[in-house]
Amino acid sequence: MKTPVPLLFFLFALWVTCCSSADETIDPNVGMNDEEMQETTEGVAEVTDVSVSGEENQYTFSVTISSPDLGCQQYADWWEVIDLDGNLIYRRILTHSHVTEQPFTRTGGPVAISSTDEVYIRAHMNTTSYGNKVFKGSVSNGFTSGNLDVEFAIGLEKIAPLPAKCDF
Repeated sequence: MKTPVPLLFFLFALWVTCCSSADETIDPNVGMNDEEMQETTEGVAEVTDVSVSGEENQYTFSVTISSPDLGCQQYADWWEVIDLDGNLIYRRILTHSHVTEQPFTRTGGPVAISSTDEVYIRAHMNTTSYGNKVFKGSVSNGFTSGNLDVEFAIGLEKIAPLPAKCDF
């Protein structure tokens, strides 16, 4: 006996409704080898918040970063302030990973800019370079989240100061 197509469709829809859940988590790593799994856990460091205090040419930046730190083998190793032309103004070296502290905030300065200078604040990961989530703005007008091409001023990752080592 042939089962009518509408009945099959109904049974399938009933099965999908009953047997799946919006809360269901699918592990994207199932069936991957160790090398492929490592590639999926590597990510980028992203700036999630910026605040500034101080006086002109002596500002202190507080930068919050979210990063997939695993220890010294993979961690956010600095954040930096650059001008819109891609020149390094200030870099805050991060001397250790933040595996259990996510997101984390670190201050740095003094940053020698005027209150009206527009700058980018971005983070760097020791394994994957720069992330594209940055903050842009000025002290006088504030900073907002945005995206920046990860290749923008990529040569800065070879410019001192650079991390000497990772403590933990």
